[in-house]
Amino acid sequence: MTDADATTTTTTTVTTTTAAAAGADWQAWQESWDRQQEWYMPDREERFRIMLDMVEALVGPAPRVLDLACGTGTITARLLARFPQATSTGVDLDPALLAIAEGTFADDDRVSFVTADLKDPDWPAKLPYDAYDAVLTATALHWFHAEPLADLYGRVAGLVRDGGVFMNADHMIDDTTPRINAAERAQRHSRMDAAKDEGALDWSEWWQLAAKDPVLAGPTARRFEIYGEHADGDMPPAAWHARVLRDKGFGEARPVWCSPSDTLLLAVK
Repeated sequence: MTDADATTTTTTTVTTTTAAAAGADWQAWQESWDRQQEWYMPDREERFRIMLDMVEALVGPAPRVLDLACGTGTITARLLARFPQATSTGVDLDPALLAIAEGTFADDDRVSFVTADLKDPDWPAKLPYDAYDAVLTATALHWFHAEPLADLYGRVAGLVRDGGVFMNADHMIDDTTPRINAAERAQRHSRMDAAKDEGALDWSEWWQLAAKDPVLAGPTARRFEIYGEHADGDMPPAAWHARVLRDKGFGEARPVWCSPSDTLLLAVK
């Protein structure tokens, strides 16, 4: 089955979700979210693989993980599939994505979720643990401007145990290479347009589906009350992230994977 066929199939499944949350097809929503995200990032699974490689290399195969800005629990799902003895705490503010995450992992005692605003300096007090082996996040922190992101990095440093790791996979734009950036963006958008013609959902269309679903309509409305259409954050280069993380208490920090548009940055406490 092609990606386009998978998207069409998932869309059909998602739009027939039952009204009762207990009967909702959470796996269909997970797959639909994955397809939508892959439209933007076709190498998304590769960066998750490298992320978990580095978790295993540095803290072992049974880590206690904080899934930061967890969304639907994408990282948690891949973590537990690879490391069955791992545990995960997901933290997010988005009521719709958290509904999908909580529905997906409702019967898994290795997973817990916390609703918290990462811009609130007191959010770590809501967590079930004072320290984690690894704090992992992907495609989320570009919603932050630089100053609050630096503050968040300081709080993350306080949650990672000595020898533990923090990893952020996200858009990290180097403004010193404008021609490279423009060429990469043009090629990426050309491929995205071709996939769209074959039925791929974009971010806006995915949320339109969620807003029509009997289970997710309420959480989706609340989500847009919180965030609006989209936050306008900063995307500083990887060197900025590495420098700030070292300033905030990590001993080492550098990229361990990158694509033409995204970077996975690893910091060790």
